Amino acid sequence: MGKFREFLKRKDIVFSVKRYFIDGLSSMAIGLFSTLIIGLIIQTLGDQLTLLFGQNVVFDALIELGNTAKGLMGAGIGVAVSYGLKAPPLVAFSGIITGMLGSTLGGPAGAFVASAIGCEFGKAISKETKVDIIVTPAITLFFGLIAAKTIGPAVDWLMTGLGVVIMRATELQPFFMGIAVSVIMGLVLTAPISSAALAIMLNLSGLAAGAATVGCSAQMIGFAIISYRENKMGGFIAQGIGTSMLQVPNIVRNFWIVVPPTLASAVLGPLSTMVFHMENNPAGAGMGTSGLVGQINTFQTMGFTLPVLLQVLLLHVVLPAILSYMFYVVLRRMGKIKDGDMKLDL
Repeated sequence: MGKFREFLKRKDIVFSVKRYFIDGLSSMAIGLFSTLIIGLIIQTLGDQLTLLFGQNVVFDALIELGNTAKGLMGAGIGVAVSYGLKAPPLVAFSGIITGMLGSTLGGPAGAFVASAIGCEFGKAISKETKVDIIVTPAITLFFGLIAAKTIGPAVDWLMTGLGVVIMRATELQPFFMGIAVSVIMGLVLTAPISSAALAIMLNLSGLAAGAATVGCSAQMIGFAIISYRENKMGGFIAQGIGTSMLQVPNIVRNFWIVVPPTLASAVLGPLSTMVFHMENNPAGAGMGTSGLVGQINTFQTMGFTLPVLLQVLLLHVVLPAILSYMFYVVLRRMGKIKDGDMKLDL
């Protein structure tokens, strides 16, 4: 057993929740953004320009590029997860195939499982034989295929089923589920876990996805506003259209700083589900205002009209800013939040 542990340590194979569900999902999000999400944005741009100005070669190329990028989601996940798990080149590039296999048989969750399992077995055999260039990718593909056919579909069924339950519950209990979905997804976005990957694996759509977007936006805009004193415009941009995850080290030191944007998301969740009936799709549900992906996908889902634009500005930007600042002022007067608590090293 001791030699086996030494072997795993030498191969940098560590079985832990952090490694797979934090580091792995964060890497998966990079693959998703590089394929599915950016592809959806480019395709939407091409579609909208075609509607406005008519069909031409440039707009057709945008649509084709977007569709191609979306179709390579599995490959993107495979390479990204392999990269995140520190795979050597032969294993990482084989992740293109294992990711596509997993995606075909089990969706995004299947791609994650197949690429992670194939990667670990590939790493274990890497540079252990004199025919490494043949054995390593073969082992990676073989075990990736087994995972894609056996585990991937089950995990995808579980995640999709959970997503259906969440969406149905949000329709039946829009007040309580509006709060729950908005708060939980917002906190996941700020935590070192990928809310984008989670939303896509759950296949969130409809009211639940709308509430998730509002919650994520509340975290990002909220932190951007309440930390402006310390971080100025650079911090505002980094958090407002980047990620509120930058505040994690500060949250560890003083958890009170996460309370204002979280309370804002709790207030806005029911407004999203019951009053404005905001909706979104899986690609935008967990993104918030990051790269404005949540807003772009909201427009794709609900249509780009003046009422929808005003609703997006109100629920994704204006109200998160106002409510977060109000809660921040209260906590600051109570002495729970002090100068420097949210300072970023930018």
